[in-house]
Amino acid sequence: MKDIQIGKHTIGDNHKPFVIAEMSGNHNGDLNRALEIVDAAAASGAHAIKLQTYTADTMTMKGALTITDPNSLWHGRELYELYQEAYTPWDWHAPIFKRAKEKGMEVFSSPFDETAVDFLMDLDVPVIKVASFENTDIPLLRKVAKTGKPVIMSTGAASLADLETGVRTLREAGCKDLILLKCTSTYPATPENTNILTIPHMRELFGVHVGLSDHTMGVGVSIASVALGARVIEKHFTLRRADGGVDSAFSIEPYELKSLVEESERAFLSLGKVTYGVSKVEEKSLLFKRSLFAAADIKKGEALTAKNVRVVRPGTGLKPKYFDVALTKKANADIKQGTPLSWDLIG
Repeated sequence: MKDIQIGKHTIGDNHKPFVIAEMSGNHNGDLNRALEIVDAAAASGAHAIKLQTYTADTMTMKGALTITDPNSLWHGRELYELYQEAYTPWDWHAPIFKRAKEKGMEVFSSPFDETAVDFLMDLDVPVIKVASFENTDIPLLRKVAKTGKPVIMSTGAASLADLETGVRTLREAGCKDLILLKCTSTYPATPENTNILTIPHMRELFGVHVGLSDHTMGVGVSIASVALGARVIEKHFTLRRADGGVDSAFSIEPYELKSLVEESERAFLSLGKVTYGVSKVEEKSLLFKRSLFAAADIKKGEALTAKNVRVVRPGTGLKPKYFDVALTKKANADIKQGTPLSWDLIG
């Protein structure tokens, strides 16, 4: 499967995970805070910062829905009001993009309607992200694909048939570089409902690079996903959960993002290849394997027994697998206690 280039970063089997810090609405309506989030993400080692490009009016309309789920973080809130609070003003995008680039990060966004796609193209984004709730919006998918940009699409709240339609739509409209992110669209998600075993299955099914859009608390699930083939990891990010905000409760803080970047890379490096036997780096450790030693002084011609032979460290004598054979032998010479046994000493 060919590598995909996102700015200066390469996405592929042989490249470390690409970690995206999702700002979402965690700026809490303050541009200075948004810029602080960019700075903190960069300092934590994130490879990219991601925004969401919409307005309340491009998402919904007043009176369309009040959230009644008592388990929702947004229980009792009207959807329109929620988006009014969470959206990132479009005139903020340019300064946020500028700051991210100054910090050496990739920066891009999820468009939620066709006008947002045009807007992001004017900002020359290196990739376009399709959010889970938009992965069945066929007109939007076609618009995104026709840009010619690489596409990252989350797969939450979609059936397999939905995903097949979405992937086919993108490809038929010209998308050549596609990455799918396993996602559970609940906020927060739990490890139990994240089902990251889907990641390698999705890779094989669609023939694409894969990753995880992770809404669980902490970083353990994200790190585990690397072993299953995830090469892109997206996590919601905030300065401090205690500051509040629409997404703060399931967002990670700077120290957690730093840990995610470091530990996901360690997980990737640990994969290596299928290998058995003594590796080059283990050769010196062979000294600490066990072997056969004289456990007492043994006279020439004396039989070896379980009392005068022991299996101990270091590994300078005969291997332990020869213990039973050794007990059928006699000493060829006087052997002092503590001497490693060898074939020339016994016979």
